[in-house]
Amino acid sequence: MDLTNARWTKSTRSGGNGNCVEVAITDEGVAVRDTKDRTKTPHTYTHAEWAAFIGGVKDGEFDLPA
Repeated sequence: MDLTNARWTKSTRSGGNGNCVEVAITDEGVAVRDTKDRTKTPHTYTHAEWAAFIGGVKDGEFDLPA
């Protein structure tokens, strides 16, 4: 996936504690990177994989135990 001109977005829920991720959505798929080390190769996903993940998040599949 070519990320040369990717537009990275940081979550508005990211706090000031340095635990932030950025996401870039491209025609080819979705890339995710850690803001602490932008030199590492980002994790990449197809649009279908990303949609499945977001669906799981919305359904509460990854919620931490109470």
